[in-house]
Amino acid sequence: QVQLVESGGGLVQAGGSLKLSCSASTRIFYINVMAWYRQTPGKQRELVAAINKDGTTTYLDSVKGRFTISADIAETTVDLRMNTLKPEDTAVYYCKIEASDTDYGSAYWGQGTQVTVSS
Repeated sequence: QVQLVESGGGLVQAGGSLKLSCSASTRIFYINVMAWYRQTPGKQRELVAAINKDGTTTYLDSVKGRFTISADIAETTVDLRMNTLKPEDTAVYYCKIEASDTDYGSAYWGQGTQVTVSS
């Protein structure tokens, strides 16, 4: 059973930076997309940033220019560098890996890491 483990969350003041990291308990093959999502109470989980196997990246409009996603597919790790953090970035952040390693594909989620930005 593959497990994703996130780290790097915490409390930071507005304008500060954090780096989130996500790694898998075992290597995942045939990765298609590695991504970070976030969720606040009462709201749906939203995509923050994603990187495809070809290196193409996608960002939520509100984080463009502040967040950077990077990944090492061979090592099955994905990071999210967050700069100039704002109180509205406060959320639980989850990593997700989509792969074609089974007949119907797989989607692996981490357990989440809390990011709190104080004003």
